[in-house]
Amino acid sequence: MKNIAIFYASTTGKTKCIADEISIHLDELKEYNIRITGAEYMSEYSNIIFGISTWDGGSIQEDWQKIWDEFSTIDFKNKTVAIFGLGDQKKYPDKFVAAMRPLYDQLKKAGANVIGFTSTEDYNFEDSNAIVNGEFVGLVLDLENQSEETTSRIENWITALKKDFI
Repeated sequence: MKNIAIFYASTTGKTKCIADEISIHLDELKEYNIRITGAEYMSEYSNIIFGISTWDGGSIQEDWQKIWDEFSTIDFKNKTVAIFGLGDQKKYPDKFVAAMRPLYDQLKKAGANVIGFTSTEDYNFEDSNAIVNGEFVGLVLDLENQSEETTSRIENWITALKKDFI
């Protein structure tokens, strides 16, 4: 699997840790912190993983907010993308991983082939706009309440992605 990158933003370092763990499972993966690079380099890859966390009860992380206008101009046709998101299902049960949805919507609008949907089972939340056709729009991780599930969820997700990344 070639030409793959992961783009993330990380206020507390948790999203970076997940990006690092994902990187261990994928060969030749380039990692980019958008706080440093912005949306630069995104158009250079045909396989992309995006990492985002949900803040303030449903908002996208601040570094994503800063690059959103630039990000929204990128053409993702002929690109296969996957999303992972961090959230807290106990503290924000009605907006669990809400930041994943605007990212998903923009990627679809820009022509991306979005892969990596995951089951909503084994989570305890009231509502999430990050659900399409009964599944999360990507890998969902709750490091606050289900950290013991993180490694196995990542490994299972990566196994599925490897089948779909070109």
